[in-house]
Amino acid sequence: MSRFATFDAGIGLVSARAPERAASDPLVALRPGTVSPPPCPLPLFQSRIPAGFPSPADDELEGTIDLNEQLIRHPAATFFLRVKGDSMIGAGIHDGDLVIVDRALNAKSGSIVVAAVDGELTLKRLKIAGGRVWLVPEHSDYAPLELRGEMDLVVWGVVAHVVHSF
Repeated sequence: MSRFATFDAGIGLVSARAPERAASDPLVALRPGTVSPPPCPLPLFQSRIPAGFPSPADDELEGTIDLNEQLIRHPAATFFLRVKGDSMIGAGIHDGDLVIVDRALNAKSGSIVVAAVDGELTLKRLKIAGGRVWLVPEHSDYAPLELRGEMDLVVWGVVAHVVHSF
């Protein structure tokens, strides 16, 4: 890992910065709002739906489910972004999808992260090995980006969920 990398025990990799970059970079100061979304309970049916051969549906209501509770573990540290491009289709993330990004999750090797590289946002898989850091796409048409000492990396958060519409 670069000697300019910054770690936080509760968050993991926060940034890997070139020494000449100012510590007051506005990307580092980004803080999502602290407003919690209101509950939105939706019906949850007891029966499981087979993905193979269809079976008659059991219409018994199990209760309700709140997608905010299911998808957002840390409301004050969570934000949404819409994906542009196809570099992550191998991970099931497509152009136009919404990603739910959690800044409270530990960014570790293998995590899919939202990161700023020299001020430009990207969505890639983080790889840390042998003291080196890469941002790796999940599409064979794109090459991994190795972070070098002169480059500035700020991890905004870890992708916790993907919302995909058909």
